Amino acid sequence: MRDILLEIWESVRRNKLRTCLTGFAVSWGILMLVILLGAGNGVMNSTMGNMEEIASNIMEIYPGRTSKPYEGLKEGRWLRLTEKDASFMEGNAFSNVIDRVSPSKSLEGDSYKLTYGKTKVSVYVKGVGSDYSNINKVEIYAGRFLNKNDEDQLRKVVIVPSNIADRMLDGRGDYNSLIGRRVKVGSFSFKIVGIRKSFENQDDRQLFIPLSTLMRLAPGNIYLSSIDISFHGLKTEQQNKDFETKLKRALNERHMAAPDDESAFWIWNRFTMAMQIEKGRSILEIALWIIGIFTLMSGIVGVSNIMLITVKERTHEFGIRKAIGASPWAIIKLIISESVAITAVFGYVGMVLGLLVCEIMDKTLGASSMEIFDASIKIMDNPTVSVGTAVGVTAVLIIAGTLAGLIPARKAAKVRPIESLRAD
Repeated sequence: MRDILLEIWESVRRNKLRTCLTGFAVSWGILMLVILLGAGNGVMNSTMGNMEEIASNIMEIYPGRTSKPYEGLKEGRWLRLTEKDASFMEGNAFSNVIDRVSPSKSLEGDSYKLTYGKTKVSVYVKGVGSDYSNINKVEIYAGRFLNKNDEDQLRKVVIVPSNIADRMLDGRGDYNSLIGRRVKVGSFSFKIVGIRKSFENQDDRQLFIPLSTLMRLAPGNIYLSSIDISFHGLKTEQQNKDFETKLKRALNERHMAAPDDESAFWIWNRFTMAMQIEKGRSILEIALWIIGIFTLMSGIVGVSNIMLITVKERTHEFGIRKAIGASPWAIIKLIISESVAITAVFGYVGMVLGLLVCEIMDKTLGASSMEIFDASIKIMDNPTVSVGTAVGVTAVLIIAGTLAGLIPARKAAKVRPIESLRAD
């Protein structure tokens, strides 16, 4: 082993520039593969992180505008959802699929401000039912969420997001001290019954009050903004699509719209969106691996080429070795050892640099965000590669280096001593 290492060192020493350039190609290949995998993981972790807190078996139904005439009515009519539509969805026609139904209505504008002492914040007021928390996984930090009694008794109670509660407390964070306090929302006084977790990565200014109370405070406006439903039993995209079509047809019929009018109502299905994101994650991961492997292959080809040149330059030497009794395996072992040494050393350097770059991305891009429509979206979340994956990639690289040196080694082993001695 010592003799082989000395021979490898001597060969590298004689061809410093060539070896370094070949090694750079190997290091660059594995460096780019690790960075690509880390960046891909960061992007997908950020996307999935924004989805984790939202239940996936949810559909949100919104009113739209008709795109077709129907029974003497012109196209272009704006349709509206009402509480009767919510009751209809809870009926027997959809009971085999729908678990919960939560109608909601939002009010917004400059006239809606939350006032508490010196704190004044522009807010959005959303009227919801008691099932809204179960459907949308609202996390309560202090107090409670709205209940059935709040709805039935038209109570003026409010749920405040934690980021607004922090302003009201001047950053003290004692949310329990706000429970039972009264705040002014618009021109009405409300009692705080709960502090909820603010929506992730968002300037959350949404207050929740009972839907029945909001309807009472805004008479004459009986229309809903949306209806949320939770469902079960729809496992595939086709099953979800079929149910959406059935639900749209039923709503179209209730509102005198053409049964096949896709614009009359539209549905945001979180389940199919989550499936599409997961599918996109798989495609992105495969694409990154393919790009990285082709980049890595360029380094492997470089190693193979350099070993072919080495064999050609050392033909005379190999002939002498065989003439004095060296076996073909000894020649093969020497060439393969040199190939493995180059890929292992420079591959390890590329792996370490790749992990270092991923850590730098985690500290910089992973801690940064961008503002999109009042929402703060993380660019990357934990853009790193596990050490196990990096070591595995390096091991594959070493195996590839062995294969890269095999062809030149076999060529060297086939050299006939009498011909090689004439090579010079």
